[in-house]
Amino acid sequence: MAVQLSGLWLPNSPAIPGLFLQFPTTKPKSSPTALAAAASLSSPPSTIQIVGGKVPGWYENGNANVPSWHENGNANFEDGCHGESDWVELDADLYHWTKALRPVQWYPGHIAKTEKQLKEQLKLMDVVIEVRDARIPLSTSHPQMDSWLGNRKRILVLNREDMISTADRNAWATYFSRQGTKVVFSNGQLGLGTMKLGRLAKALSADVNVRRRAKGLLPRAVRAGIVGYPNVGKSSLINRLLKRRMCPAAPRPGVTRELKWVCFGNDLELLDSPGMIPMRIGDQSAAIKLAICDDIGERSYDVADVAAILVQMLARLSSVGTKPLYNRYKIDVDGQCGKTFVQKLALHLFSGDTHQAAFRILSDFRKGKFGWIALERPPS
Repeated sequence: MAVQLSGLWLPNSPAIPGLFLQFPTTKPKSSPTALAAAASLSSPPSTIQIVGGKVPGWYENGNANVPSWHENGNANFEDGCHGESDWVELDADLYHWTKALRPVQWYPGHIAKTEKQLKEQLKLMDVVIEVRDARIPLSTSHPQMDSWLGNRKRILVLNREDMISTADRNAWATYFSRQGTKVVFSNGQLGLGTMKLGRLAKALSADVNVRRRAKGLLPRAVRAGIVGYPNVGKSSLINRLLKRRMCPAAPRPGVTRELKWVCFGNDLELLDSPGMIPMRIGDQSAAIKLAICDDIGERSYDVADVAAILVQMLARLSSVGTKPLYNRYKIDVDGQCGKTFVQKLALHLFSGDTHQAAFRILSDFRKGKFGWIALERPPS
């Protein structure tokens, strides 16, 4: 006989109250390649590598196998987990955590309507500016973007650089530099990096008018398309470039619903576009990160489940741990059980309303109340 908790089935005997996920005592022996293939049906091969990992055996000998905790709130696993190993093991755990949840899918009608128009417009572009969320650069990479752009010149913008640490910024800068990708870090809200972006776009497209003059044609403005996932800051970036509000922008996905051309002086034209997202997201690890960072519509996911996974992710990282959560809410994190923490916070502050408690946790993360934390590091 079993009982159901938030859509997840758990055994009726020796259970832990409020347990979020049931993990097997022994993990299935799957190769890293097989797991990666299962996790990424619609994402680039480098998006998520599912290898290794330390998934707690919650029912070993009938007792919860909960890691001990340092005074600073960080996990003290027997074999240790520091630095880059944190991220590899976290990706593996996240893959297992998401398997039990309802798939996160979001494809509103305005995206389907404008995707075909955008692909036609991209053929006219001299340079394409792809904007990603600096907290999750891999998860905000559209799996079809390379095929859409072909050999067209591209500038990669990692927006919200103020929401990640200097170490994370340097790691991504090194990673993309080794790939030969032009990358600009920006803060669309404050305008940092926008002028550099404008200069780089013009420099990359300078040969457009060289070729036109050779053909006896008059010079024209450089055409740059701004593309990316919903709510990564495309419109805010354009408004900062123009120093006036020309494109509607708000801190939620789906505000821009149609293509719009705007002029930046006499020599640069920018195309603002709605956020493009795959019709089906095969990589649910990436989908959960999109939900945590508010880069996907809220109606596509269960807020309580996503907040519980966020708690588990923060507790899993030795560089973060449980201390920021305790400092914020004065509530202990029981091992890595995110669902229990959400329920305790609901009782503590919201009269048992888990939806409100979960929303508060996600909102506080997005506002940096736990510190500025990236949810991805470059693959090694």
